Amino acid sequence: MDDELPVVVIGAGPVGLAAAAEAAGRGLPAVVLEQGDRPGAAVREWGHVRLFSAWRDLVAPAAEKLLAERGWTRPDDAAYPTGDAWAQEYLDPLAAALGERVRYGTEVLGVSRRGRDRVVDADRDEQPFTVRVRASGGEERLLARAVVDASGTWGAPNPLGGDGLPAPGEDAADRIGYRIPDLADDRERARYADRRTAVVGSGHSALTALVELAGLAEQAPGTRAVWVLRRGEVGDAFGGGDDDQLAARGALGDRARAAVESGRVEVVTGFRTAEVRRQGSAVVLVDDGGRALDPVDEVVALTGFRPDLAPLSEVRLGLDATLQAPVELAPLIDPNVHSCGTVYPHGAAELAHPEPGFYLAGMKSYGRAPTFLALTGYEQVRSIAAAIAGDHASAAKVELTLPETGVCQGPGVDEATEEEEAAGGCCGGGAEPAESTHPAMPVVK
Repeated sequence: MDDELPVVVIGAGPVGLAAAAEAAGRGLPAVVLEQGDRPGAAVREWGHVRLFSAWRDLVAPAAEKLLAERGWTRPDDAAYPTGDAWAQEYLDPLAAALGERVRYGTEVLGVSRRGRDRVVDADRDEQPFTVRVRASGGEERLLARAVVDASGTWGAPNPLGGDGLPAPGEDAADRIGYRIPDLADDRERARYADRRTAVVGSGHSALTALVELAGLAEQAPGTRAVWVLRRGEVGDAFGGGDDDQLAARGALGDRARAAVESGRVEVVTGFRTAEVRRQGSAVVLVDDGGRALDPVDEVVALTGFRPDLAPLSEVRLGLDATLQAPVELAPLIDPNVHSCGTVYPHGAAELAHPEPGFYLAGMKSYGRAPTFLALTGYEQVRSIAAAIAGDHASAAKVELTLPETGVCQGPGVDEATEEEEAAGGCCGGGAEPAESTHPAMPVVK
């Protein structure tokens, strides 16, 4: 295979740009393909949300080295940025440092091997990858020595339906949102003020939405929230509190608990949505046992994300049947066993597929497992870049210590489908009550 061919990175989010920085540091040609019109396009969609992680954990080492050469000033390590700040103060200058390596407005339609569909064995590994893209000039085919898909999961939120499929009536319901509301925006605020909203989900994004709605109720007393949980009890949904090694994440759980105890949040447990009914301008959620909740004006479904694997149909992937993560990685991140702080260090070996030279990285590598940390993604792409460059000793030397949640295990067997909104990836979230927080944002494009 031609060593002059580039490494193609899909997604110009935090992990994708870190992958390009790692490649640049090793002298590997790289091209980053981003569907949006600027770096961190998905990060900016939750720009109002403050991360749980401080700046010290949000800057990739290879990226910092590249930026330092351009006179970049690192933000205060102890500060917690919002998504907008992360994009503007880090991703924008990083993308500028990478220069023409980053292509915007470029949609990846598919990945394959030159002249080989997924069935053909003959000389397969000797052929470069082909990456079919669509941009303003039309469609074209790029050749690559390796492909790193760091496109995240932000564009594929899980449906409201408790069986993983959209509930009947869900597709047509204009009262259902799948993102944390930005209540600082006047139009968003008007949508939820003095109205009754169901928040479905048990992860950090759901807690954030509940805290925000409870805060809105202080100014608009008619505002009410109904917290709808698939699990049979609240259990450890509030997290580890003071035991959480990410203080801002623990503080979020404490504020959510206070919102529930204040009476501004009604709790419904053991409810798996099976149908969405319209009742005038309101919405009624019905579970698989026929139980119907009281009508609500709005629904915020925060039940996690899933990877979009359609563009990879011609790549030989080795994915776990449950999590849709690489088979060697899946046991290390199973949410029935692990929280984000108990995930074992992993790199190119665990992320490899039957298709040599192809890797999923960042949140997409976690499939349907929740709570991804930016630090994890940065170490993933460091190891991947080393492997592509032929430095197998460095690729195998994976060392990473992650902050624990204060909760010893994941949600439990009955809660395996109740994923947090891992839209993006690093356990994030600010300590100030007035700010929104997000669990896992760095892995999205």
